[in-house]
Formats: sequence, structure tokens, C-alpha cells
Amino acid sequence: MNHGERHLQDRLGSRERADAFTARQTLNHLNDRMRWFIGRQEMMFLATADTGGGCDSTFRAGPPGFVRVLDEEHLSWPEYRGNGVMASLGNLTENGQVGILFIDFDEVIGLHVNGSAEIVEDPGAQSDLPPGQRAPLWVVARVQEAYIHCAKHIPHLVKAGRRPGKKSDYFVPAPARSLIE
Repeated sequence: MNHGERHLQDRLGSRERADAFTARQTLNHLNDRMRWFIGRQEMMFLATADTGGGCDSTFRAGPPGFVRVLDEEHLSWPEYRGNGVMASLGNLTENGQVGILFIDFDEVIGLHVNGSAEIVEDPGAQSDLPPGQRAPLWVVARVQEAYIHCAKHIPHLVKAGRRPGKKSDYFVPAPARSLIE
């Protein structure tokens, strides 16, 4: 817990409740149920920051189990080919701290995993993966804390099939889109 959190808890009168939550819910490792939960997830949200505090929040997805639980203190996931911006990976080269949020919208449950991470090339254990799931870079994260995400405001969503087409220019104004095409 950082100084800012403590200050706000004191100011807003929530320190006792926060301390009780931390004592009851926060672990410095992944228990069996957390490892099982992560092993069946198809997506996660990843937060990183550079040394100056510039943040990036991104979505990662893959087949169930694309995030591998290596043991109770380590996770790894592939960095599939994407848009080549490398915002999250670039941040990791400067600041290894990560925040990971797994949400199962069907079961309406979430899991926070915070820790440190490093980029690895060729983790070696890719031979058991189908060709489409292999990746040149992987991230290995060491768990520092893991805890449940309150389900109170997680919506129950039903999985939809993949939609055809790429929407990479969705937020580009229409005249600029025609110049790109």
C-alpha cells in the first residue's frame, strides 16, 4: 500500500475497511483457485507505466489459457503480432511494474494481479502450442499481490462470435480515412 492510499483512506474514513479487505483478500501469490481461474481466461487488461509516469492500458486476448500460470508466483503471456506500437512493452523496458485485471463477464468475477515483469525472447516451451499461438516475445510476471475484484459493478455479458473486418480506423475522421485507404 502506498502513502497516497493511506492518506485518502484516513481522509475518507475507510482505512479500517481497507485494512480488513487487505488482510482477508490480498495474497502475495496465486492460490489454487486463482491459478485455475487464470488458466481458463481468454482476455486480460494490462496496465504499465514508463519511468516518467506515462501510462498505458491495453487489452490482451487469446485462446483459453493463453496466459500461462508457471507456478504460484509467476505468469507468462505471449506478445502476439499487433500494430507494432509497443507501448506496453516499451514501458516494461523502463519500468517493470504491471497491473493485470482478469474479468470473466459470464461468471461475473474479477482478479487483480500486480507485480513486476520482464520481456523474454523464445521462452522455449512453445513446442506444445499450435503454430498460430506461438509468439516471438513473451512477458513473464512475478506476482506481488493478487486479490478479487468486486463484482458489484461488473456487467454480465454474453460472449459474441468474432465479427468480420478490421476496425483499426474507427476513430479516424472520415476524410482522413479516405486518405489512408
